[in-house]
Amino acid sequence: EARAAWTETADTLAAEGLRVLALARRDLDDPEADPYADLELVGLVGLYDPPRAGVREAVAACHRAGVEVVMVTGDHPATARNIAAAAGIVEDAGTAGVIAGHDLREPERMDHAALERIRGTRVFARVSPAQKLDLTADFQETGAVVAMTGDGVNDAPALKKADIGVAMGRRGTDVAKETADMVLTDDALDSIVAAIRYGRTVFGNVRSLMVYLLSGNLGEIMAVGAAAAAGLTLPLLPLQILFINLVSDVFPALALGVGPGSGRLMERPPRHPDTPIMERVHWLACGGYGLVFAARPLSVMAIAQHGMGLDPGTAVGLSFLTFGFARLWHVFNMRAAGSGLLDNEITRNPWVWVALAVGGLLMLAAALVPGLTGILDVQPLTPAMWMLVLGASLVPLAVGQTVKLGLRE
Repeated sequence: EARAAWTETADTLAAEGLRVLALARRDLDDPEADPYADLELVGLVGLYDPPRAGVREAVAACHRAGVEVVMVTGDHPATARNIAAAAGIVEDAGTAGVIAGHDLREPERMDHAALERIRGTRVFARVSPAQKLDLTADFQETGAVVAMTGDGVNDAPALKKADIGVAMGRRGTDVAKETADMVLTDDALDSIVAAIRYGRTVFGNVRSLMVYLLSGNLGEIMAVGAAAAAGLTLPLLPLQILFINLVSDVFPALALGVGPGSGRLMERPPRHPDTPIMERVHWLACGGYGLVFAARPLSVMAIAQHGMGLDPGTAVGLSFLTFGFARLWHVFNMRAAGSGLLDNEITRNPWVWVALAVGGLLMLAAALVPGLTGILDVQPLTPAMWMLVLGASLVPLAVGQTVKLGLRE
C-alpha cells in the first residue's frame, strides 16, 4: 500500500509538470556491501523546469510554417506531456499521445502502421540516446526532413544521422558541436525559427532576381533577333545594351538580393529539398515578360518612324530609353503573387527605391548629358518623345501587375 501511495504521489507531481526525484538512504558499516540494496525511501522532490521565455511563440511560428516540432526527452511521460502542452507542442496535456521508450522498437522491426504512429506523435518520453538515433531514422523513413537538436556526447550519433544537426552552443559538449551542421550560440529555439525564415528569404530573393534578370535579357535577345530576322533597323545598339545591363540590371538585382522577403514566407509549407530555383512557372514567366519587353522597343521604333516621321537614328534612341526605363519599373513585378499592390516586399525594401533613384538618374543622364548622349546615340527629345518613352516603358509593369492581381498563392 505504501509503494502504491508513493507511486501515485510521483505520478501526480509529474502530471503537474514537475521533474520528480526519489531520495533514499542506507546506513552501512561494511564498505564492501552493496550501497544500493535495501534502500529506505526518504521522500520525493519535485523540480519545476518551465519552458524558456518565447518557446511557445517559436513553436507556434514553426507550426504556421509547416514545421512539425517533436519533443524527445528522458523525463517521465506525464512530465513530458505537461511541458509539451506548456510549450505549445501539443494542445492539451490531458489528451496528448506520448510514446515511452520501452514501447519503441528497432527501425527494422517497424511496419507501416508503427511508422505512421510515430509520425503522428509529438512527445516521446523515457527515451535513451540510442533510441534518439532510431527515432531520427524512423522519421526519415516516413519521408520527413529531420533537424535534430542536442547538447550531449550521447546525442552525437543522432546529430550526425539527422539531415540537419543542431547543437547547443552554450551548454553543448565539444563532441556535439563538432558533429552538428550548425551551432546555436544562444541555445534558443527562436534562432532556429529565424534561420528558417532567413533561408526561405534568401531562396526567394535568388529566385526573384533570376526571373528579373533572365526576363529582361531574354527580351533584349528577342527584340534584336526579330529585327535582324526581318531585316529591320536594330532597336538596340551594342553600347546601349551594355549600358542597360549595367544600369537597369545591376542595381535592382542587388536590391532584390537583399530584400526582407514576403511577409507570408513563414505561413507556407516547406518546399521539397529537390525543388529547383527555377521551376516551370518561372521559366514561363521569363518567356512572357520577355515577349512583352521585346514588343516595346519594336513598337516604339514603328511609332517613331511611321507615326511621328522620325529618322531611324532618333527612333533607336527612343527604343533604348524605353527599354531601359521599362527594366527599372519591372522590379515591381517581382512581388509575390497575392501580395498587396502598393504594400508588398518590394515596396517595403528601401534598397529598391535607392536602386530606382540611381538607375533613373543614369537613364536621364543618357538622354540629357551631352557627352553621354553622343556615345549612346541618343538625340534630344521633345515632350512628345518623352511621353512616348515613359508611356511605352510602363506597359510591362501594367501587364505584370494585372497578371499578379489575377493570381492567388
